[in-house]
Amino acid sequence: MSCPPTFASAIPPQPLPGDEIHLWFCEFSPGAGTRQAIQALLRQLLSAYCGRPVDDAALQLGAHGKPYLRDGSLSFNLSHSGDAALVALARYGDLGVDLERPGRRRHHLALAERYFCAAESQAIAACEAEAREALFLQLWTAKEAVLKALGRGLAFGLDRLEFALDPLPPRLLHIDDSGGAVASWQLQALALPGGRVGHLAWRGEPRQLRRFCHSLQPGQADVK
Repeated sequence: MSCPPTFASAIPPQPLPGDEIHLWFCEFSPGAGTRQAIQALLRQLLSAYCGRPVDDAALQLGAHGKPYLRDGSLSFNLSHSGDAALVALARYGDLGVDLERPGRRRHHLALAERYFCAAESQAIAACEAEAREALFLQLWTAKEAVLKALGRGLAFGLDRLEFALDPLPPRLLHIDDSGGAVASWQLQALALPGGRVGHLAWRGEPRQLRRFCHSLQPGQADVK
């Protein structure tokens, strides 16, 4: 696996002070990014940063299914698409990360008209056909990252948060009252290999984002 230009090849754990967020990218061999392999990657990273084995008993689910560490010693969020995964880690604060790959058969405009705010779907409709997917994925991952940071799923409603799309990357304009003040949100667009699109979201002060590339392969992920 080649490491993305903005990511550093590294072995976990890396020193994680409170003012940093660590983002780990892992690309599996074709066909090897199974659910079991992705979960093993997450357990390995959590165990490395916590300094002890982390198994299912160490995790709990929030009201809407978001996993947390029971002892609250580390915040994390996971996203995967195809044979690639992103894991975000921090000492505190809820994180949301989302990753999508291009080329999936989707009716982007129909999805936008059904789920997005009117101004957002109109912006996608106004795009040239070849640019429509890229804009859709930018917006989709931005919305997903915020919802995941809130601990909510798509059922919350993608139209309850609105983004400005000109210029890119997307900027949060409005969020439902339960999401807090717009100014409290931090959003980071992520450039990833293979045309993949991603976003990282959190609430609170700006933090330094450090990006790492993990060369983990299936069978290596379980902590011994």
